Amino acid sequence: QVSELVQFLLVKDQKKIPIKRSDILKKVIGEYKDVYSEIVNRAGRTLQQVFGLQLVEIDTKHHIYILVSTLPRTEGENLRQDDQTAKLGLLAVILSFIFMKGNSAKDGAVWEFLRRLRVHPGERHEVFGDVRKLVMEEFVRQKYLDISPIPLTDPVEFKFQWGPRAAKETSKREMLQFVAAIQGKEPSFWTSQFKEAEAQP
Repeated sequence: QVSELVQFLLVKDQKKIPIKRSDILKKVIGEYKDVYSEIVNRAGRTLQQVFGLQLVEIDTKHHIYILVSTLPRTEGENLRQDDQTAKLGLLAVILSFIFMKGNSAKDGAVWEFLRRLRVHPGERHEVFGDVRKLVMEEFVRQKYLDISPIPLTDPVEFKFQWGPRAAKETSKREMLQFVAAIQGKEPSFWTSQFKEAEAQP
């Protein structure tokens, strides 16, 4: 079970989609759920020792995990793979939130949503560093997010939308599946988003 879980987590990590406890239970652990934490802990140790990856729970309410590399960074590497992995997990969460809000979300709503996941803008995060800067500058520079000021707002409010890279690297269908998986519902539960996602080529 442990090696199966290790493989499952590694495969999931390639897609950079956060991993849910319910998926681990359903797809890997099955009838061994009484020893769930033991299997997860052992898999975590294996990932750490063999691959230099740490299994991190990013949402304690819904039990959602990501893998973060703990390998020492080599000189001149500006972005360690671990940070990148975690950041893509955070990015997926933000992109899915924007899509579910009708493809556009105010900055206040995004920050409030991230606070519920215990990621606070304006506070240093152990993995993401300066969260506000990461979202407002880095994700924008990488063209994952498009952020524009909303006219006639004082203080200025911003509108978040998907950037061109997000549209190339992921799809609304994938994001809806991601949300559905986290909420434990079918994608068709959200009628308008489902129609829009299915209409995408």
